[in-house]
Amino acid sequence: MRGSVHHIDLSVSDLARARPFYQAVLGFMGYVAGEDYGARGQDYDLRADGQFCSIGIRPSEGLDAARTHDRYSPGLHHLAWNATSREDVDALHALLLRIGATVLDPPADYPQYGVGYYAVFFADPDGLKLEYVFKP
Repeated sequence: MRGSVHHIDLSVSDLARARPFYQAVLGFMGYVAGEDYGARGQDYDLRADGQFCSIGIRPSEGLDAARTHDRYSPGLHHLAWNATSREDVDALHALLLRIGATVLDPPADYPQYGVGYYAVFFADPDGLKLEYVFKP
């Protein structure tokens, strides 16, 4: 679909810590491990209905490489994925609890974002805000 996201790369402070988190979360959503760049990162690919999307994790570099993500600084505020149902959101929440992920806001209705908006908000190991949302 024209304008849809083809890929996004996320910088992480520790690949060894980020890989299991993203493997679990993205694997739950149907992404499979794609290109493995060793110390330079990992891609996770989703192919469905003739569409393709890839999310890569790359090691951060530079003076601020180890800082915690600040979503209110210039850059990415948060990233959200579509869920197929409220139960799908609840299932990811259960996985997040099992893997010890930081849950920012447990599954709930958020009517301020639209009728039926139901989501869980969580953070990756570097504090990047992530969301899994069902909106009928």
